[in-house]
Amino acid sequence: MRQEKSKKQIKTELLSPAKDKETAIAAIDCGADAVYIGASAFGARAVASNSLEDIEEVVKYAHKFNVKINVAVNTILKDEELPEAVKLIEKLYKMGVDAIIVQDMGLINLAVKKQLPPIVLHASTQCDNRTLEKVKFFEEVGLSRAVLARELSLKEIKTICENTNIEIETFIHGALCVSYSGQCYLSCSIGGRSANRGECAQPCRKKYTLVDECGNILAQNKHLLSLKDFNASKHIEELVRAGVKSYKIEGRLKDINYVRNVTGFYRKELDKVSQKSSSGKIFFDFEPDINKTFNRGYTDYFLEERKKCFNFDSPKMIGEFVGLVKKSSLGWIELDKNIQKLNSQDGICYFEDDTLNGCLINKVADGKIYLNKNIKIKNGVKIYRNNDYIFEKHLSVTKTKRRLGVKFIYSNSTLRAIDEDSYEECINLEKYEKAKNPDKMKENLKNQLEKTGDSDFYVNEIKIEGEVPFIPISEINKIRRELLESIIAKRLELYKVEKQKDLKYVPYIKDSVDYRANIYNKEAEEFYQKCGSSVKERAFEGLVKRDGKELMRTKHCLKYAFNLCKKPKKLYIVDEKGKKYKLGFDCKNCEMTVFE
Repeated sequence: MRQEKSKKQIKTELLSPAKDKETAIAAIDCGADAVYIGASAFGARAVASNSLEDIEEVVKYAHKFNVKINVAVNTILKDEELPEAVKLIEKLYKMGVDAIIVQDMGLINLAVKKQLPPIVLHASTQCDNRTLEKVKFFEEVGLSRAVLARELSLKEIKTICENTNIEIETFIHGALCVSYSGQCYLSCSIGGRSANRGECAQPCRKKYTLVDECGNILAQNKHLLSLKDFNASKHIEELVRAGVKSYKIEGRLKDINYVRNVTGFYRKELDKVSQKSSSGKIFFDFEPDINKTFNRGYTDYFLEERKKCFNFDSPKMIGEFVGLVKKSSLGWIELDKNIQKLNSQDGICYFEDDTLNGCLINKVADGKIYLNKNIKIKNGVKIYRNNDYIFEKHLSVTKTKRRLGVKFIYSNSTLRAIDEDSYEECINLEKYEKAKNPDKMKENLKNQLEKTGDSDFYVNEIKIEGEVPFIPISEINKIRRELLESIIAKRLELYKVEKQKDLKYVPYIKDSVDYRANIYNKEAEEFYQKCGSSVKERAFEGLVKRDGKELMRTKHCLKYAFNLCKKPKKLYIVDEKGKKYKLGFDCKNCEMTVFE
């Protein structure tokens, strides 16, 4: 059971995504306490893989600031892939990766049998962690962390935190999968691209038509399975007080500006209610604004109460509303609002005949907005800005950087450098001659020590006691560089990577499991059997007969969306190719299912 702590005592972890090395470093510079990234294979975002050399560079950069690096190895694996996955994990462990995120119980089974190195294991959200019982199971097995399903309420999250001691990680921002994570087989069913194998084709962002059993059309060619993006910023303090350890930003496919902006925003939000778990101070040169970065409209999903979390009109970014068209002609428009905030190269968009259209602004002059397309937009149409060119340009060249605080103390012929975590290096200066002008020499020493340049440090104190010998400015600069480099070397040398404690088999929460346990190899099957659960069938990806299978289970409900909760209608969705999917409704749990 967790004990209550004051705000000042609570240390939290802001966990940011990275699709590559540059994005990972940007996330660290903008305030991430940890970064999750894909390796060369077996990540749930197959197109966001990275070489081991790049990951090693990221690890070294991160560990200077006590930032952790977690690597996603969170797909389900075939038998023949397990040896390669083990070799990958061994390499990640040797290079100092802090944790791996796993979905496949085969890897956990190998860890139980001590056939994996003692690298910390996190149960991915793909493990379908939506109940206290499931999280307690992973705690009893011995895993270090569980990543919760996005669908949980604040009350459910708090209950899990209060009744477990395992670290709890929860999403706070980004795209929402409409299905419970790890329980979506729609992409695999349609074209063989398995979400559990990192190849999701995102069919939830496509258009569908909703019909009843009589063929009546209730909604036509709408994005019926497309959700808004998650934004938990109003609930950060509640989540901290509930006991959540790690706050996860979705987005391993997002660009570097998205990661900079969103990481910076949540860094500032978390700093209001907790202490960061990494070191250093973030020197921002931009003001983060999550309304200016990619989103499909925001929702806090089910954190507080059930709300309309969907966006049926478009899966694309609509952006900020800027005004209504009051006058227009070919290639230009006038709005009913002040247009001073609009600039050339901004992107704008608007709906016409239920279709989202867009263009760029060539220039803004004399109250008119000149477009880069020779089009005429109707009067009364709502105009949105979906790309703030100046904001994005500033993000792309930002000098925002994380730096470690350091103080210099000179006394008794010794210059000491001590960083904010009390790592210390010193150098004796007795070899230098006595200064002819001691006061000038003190001033020179102070001025040069303050010049940390592009290093990883900023100076927060300089204390000089007694006379300073004559030291050429070039020598002072060299001494300063060597002291700071030595501190960085010491930080890296003494950084402690936590080790995974021994795992064990414990009774599973169900007596038997079917394809939804995502068992794709013999090791995973053995794990469930050793935990007392019989395996009825293997993963969906390997099934020959799929008729009638549940392809998706979701808290997003089309009956609720169309105010049909009390009407006993049978409903179906039809895709753009005419394929029909039966919908099921578990009204007691307020869940919808999509069937093959």
